Amino acid sequence: MLDIATLQKFDTHKMYTVYDDWPAIARKSFDSDQKSINFGDISQIVFAGMGGSGAIGDMFASILSKTKIHVNVVKGYLLPQTVDSDTLVVVVSVSGNTTETLSVLKSAHKLKSKIIAFSSGGKIQEYCMENKIEHRIIPSHHSPRASFTSFLYTILKVLNSTLGIKKTDILESITELEKLGKKINSSNLNEENPAINLAEWIDGIPIIYYPFGLQSAAIRFKNSLQENSKMHVMTEDVIEVCHNGIVAWENPSNVKPILIQGTDDYEKTKERWGILN
Repeated sequence: MLDIATLQKFDTHKMYTVYDDWPAIARKSFDSDQKSINFGDISQIVFAGMGGSGAIGDMFASILSKTKIHVNVVKGYLLPQTVDSDTLVVVVSVSGNTTETLSVLKSAHKLKSKIIAFSSGGKIQEYCMENKIEHRIIPSHHSPRASFTSFLYTILKVLNSTLGIKKTDILESITELEKLGKKINSSNLNEENPAINLAEWIDGIPIIYYPFGLQSAAIRFKNSLQENSKMHVMTEDVIEVCHNGIVAWENPSNVKPILIQGTDDYEKTKERWGILN
């Protein structure tokens, strides 16, 4: 069984200590003195970011997937042609120096869009200050991917009135994170740790199936495995895979299926889970 000495041998930068603190970081970030801002009437929201920062946009796309707010996530240099002055562009870069994200910020400014940027500083902060664009500094923790909860819950605090997300739902998510944190904490390196059990089970290439509304969980899981474990990972929508990808299971392979099921999945989606299982 895994112990701290072995963990530190492979995690030489002690990233696991930041993950241990994620629940506390989440609560501290949401309870911070960051001021909320309401952008009023907007036609759509575009989240721009790359890597761990881009996962923030994926998360908000999932959170808002069952609302009337149209969300685009840009991971690259170009904004959708539909972006105009009634669009809110949310720029996220933990480092503040991401080339692609800075390009999107400049394009949004030229289009006179409503803009707010979040970073730990860098060129994005400089550009926002020079052009009087709303910008919020969020301290980074170790790396962009390890800073996920600090950025997510700070943005939830700042944009809560704009997005209309219930505070009770946000606080409930932090409580659930605290419960999960106790189970997968580095102080619990035994057979009761679900993260260790899952890691031991994955001995091939993981393929993560997700339902509508939970794509962000699959993407974040994929990115974490790629960045931390240096392995190939695939993701697929469960409904789409039932039309074509499912036939690949007729042949033996070293692919490991991981199913991310939602508690409120559409009834037909639940039927598909039953078929796959």
